[in-house]
Amino acid sequence: MIDQLTIPTDAGSFDAIAAGPEDGRPVLLLHGFPQAAVEWEHQVATLGVLGYRAVAPDQRGYSPDVRPERPAEYGITTLVSDVIAMADTLGWSTFDLVGHDWGGAVAWWTADEHPDRLRSLTVVSTPHPGALAEAMRTDEDQHLRSAYMTEWRQTPATERRMLADNAKALRDIFDRRIPPSKIDEYVQRLSEPGALTAALNWYRAGRPGGKIGKVSVPAMYVWSTEDVAFGSTAALDTANWCTGPYRFEMLEEVSHWVAEEAPEALTSLIVEHLGSR
Repeated sequence: MIDQLTIPTDAGSFDAIAAGPEDGRPVLLLHGFPQAAVEWEHQVATLGVLGYRAVAPDQRGYSPDVRPERPAEYGITTLVSDVIAMADTLGWSTFDLVGHDWGGAVAWWTADEHPDRLRSLTVVSTPHPGALAEAMRTDEDQHLRSAYMTEWRQTPATERRMLADNAKALRDIFDRRIPPSKIDEYVQRLSEPGALTAALNWYRAGRPGGKIGKVSVPAMYVWSTEDVAFGSTAALDTANWCTGPYRFEMLEEVSHWVAEEAPEALTSLIVEHLGSR
């Protein structure tokens, strides 16, 4: 049973989905672009049945009440602050953190800046930012894979192109790997006035002010072989950026959209990782 939840913070109220007992072990799940909290429906529901308190918020820009206009208000420090603010509102002194795509990047940075708040870390698709930065500098394959980031910083050309012709370009990002009904929902959400610009502001906010260090939180990184955004170089190097207990899982013949394309497999890995902590 999945519930709708509102999480008030000083920045505004975040919409969220949740399942499980209020006093269950807390798990926060962060979605990526161009998705929303419903990316995690299968994982949230299963974790709830198992007695965890699973909460997946629509992050900054995706929740209508937290949709500032300036790209500068989507910097990584602010996005991490949102995570901590939501955890504080929920009354979680420590929690397990799961992230995919941009949510994965935020999860890595949260683990670096607030290791005392995390019981465990699970990141799907997105390598450690240090490993990714190194691969973008030294690996031609990763450099080519990441070229879209520069393209998407164009304003407002990217919005017009993505939403043209019934949002064909936006729909094509998913490469028919997830259910059409989910794609329709994401497109509907991002077609709201200002919503797509807010989501793209994550790319337009500029580089982080500081450098991320190695992560000491017990971590699991899940990478899929058909991911078009992240190649094997950064994926394999991520182990060198983790000083605590580390687990690497590779899903064969699965694309970037792991949570919805391989929901059972990913959920089993998450449950195993949580159980080991």
